[in-house]
Amino acid sequence: MAPGRVAVLGSANADLAIRVARLPAPGETLLAGGLQTIPGGKGANQAAAAARLGAPTEFLGRVGDDGNGGMLLAALREAGAGTAAAVEAAGEPSGTAAVFLLPGGENSIVVCGGANMSEAWEITPVMRDELAAASVLLLQREVPEGVNAQAAKAAKAGTAGPGGTSTVILDAGGADGPLSAELLAAVDVLSPNETELARITGLPTDSDDQVVAASKALLDRPGSGVAAVITKLGARGSIFVGDPALGAGQEAGRRTAWFQPAFPVAEVVDTTGAGDCFTAAVGARLAAGATVAEAMRFASAAGALCVKTLGAMPSMPSLEATERLAGESSEQGVAWPLQV
Repeated sequence: MAPGRVAVLGSANADLAIRVARLPAPGETLLAGGLQTIPGGKGANQAAAAARLGAPTEFLGRVGDDGNGGMLLAALREAGAGTAAAVEAAGEPSGTAAVFLLPGGENSIVVCGGANMSEAWEITPVMRDELAAASVLLLQREVPEGVNAQAAKAAKAGTAGPGGTSTVILDAGGADGPLSAELLAAVDVLSPNETELARITGLPTDSDDQVVAASKALLDRPGSGVAAVITKLGARGSIFVGDPALGAGQEAGRRTAWFQPAFPVAEVVDTTGAGDCFTAAVGARLAAGATVAEAMRFASAAGALCVKTLGAMPSMPSLEATERLAGESSEQGVAWPLQV
């Protein structure tokens, strides 16, 4: 069966990757070890990743009518994502991110939203057509919250996905404010990291048991349509809590939980975009008809490959390389159950 379509509504940023030995103290000036301008932004990263991982993918977003806007759209097309639904906003700057790369691959990021966060943001007719046709919709939080809610509702009213609707996946990264009840009601899968999960729920997430408890609290929140929470734990792996069939309004007795360990990486070059790669890989595999467990193992392999390359969008791996790593016969990356 041909893979279903993936729509990615979100941001596109020109990432200014700055190599530093450490972050400067207040009032201090440091000399950088190098500077590169690299295409990125959570939405563009996920669109590039989904396309490279074999899903027919369309990017729904806004860039400025500056040089960076053209560069971002060209990079998306080179990755295999469609850009017919993207808007080049006259007189607006493209989103920009300053990415401070530290030794060992860790990073600190400051984002200027530009066209991504403009008050002129609207769901265009071309975008609505793509949302209606998508089997999976990927959202993040680097565009206005109301736009995400409108997109999720439009996708759920579409006809391409299982049961006549799309599966809506929200990556919780990109903003630190609370999630609106309107958006949560239209989301099937929420994918935070442990810090974001703690912020959203107000509960501790320092241990696996606490991550499971916080996830359950989010599933039980009145008015929430979330059927599953997939928490990204960085180099450790990820935790799933919820209904593996992604059925909204599931009873507590139908929930399962498991830990999906990360695939080991000998040398981490840059972690920028690794979370986006993971979320997009889950979406791409679900669109292709995989189970959630299969999608998470595949996504773990994709994330392990992603951190081996500098930059966000350029580091998104190919379908062939990811399937090869995910299909290795060793016990690496094999999930095991947790107590719900």
